[in-house]
Amino acid sequence: MKKIHCDGLTDAQEEMVRDIVGQVAGKWPLWTLHILYQSDEPLRFARLLERVCGISQKMLTQTLRQLERDGLVTRTVYAEVPPRVEYELTAAGHEMMVEFRSFWAFVMGKLPDIEEARARFDGVDI
Repeated sequence: MKKIHCDGLTDAQEEMVRDIVGQVAGKWPLWTLHILYQSDEPLRFARLLERVCGISQKMLTQTLRQLERDGLVTRTVYAEVPPRVEYELTAAGHEMMVEFRSFWAFVMGKLPDIEEARARFDGVDI
């Protein structure tokens, strides 16, 4: 029996879509993209580390590498002493964040409701 794929994708394409969505939707990638989207200029690694609260240096490095691999972030290395490396969204990364704004606004607007639902589910008084 022939397997019917979502949106007529091949096995490899479907796997890639799941992989990309899974990676971007993780805890750190989306937040990192959001910080870069909000910035009006490229950000150095140390500045990103400050702004992505709670992320370790190792995790930020891994996150940025994956986002760069997926074509959502560019990494520019300047031949200076000390070395300077900056990160910014690519056109695809920017376009994705524009599309994502409505979801982000939804989450921010529903935060009190979500917090209440979680507390209710967990049996905690708020």
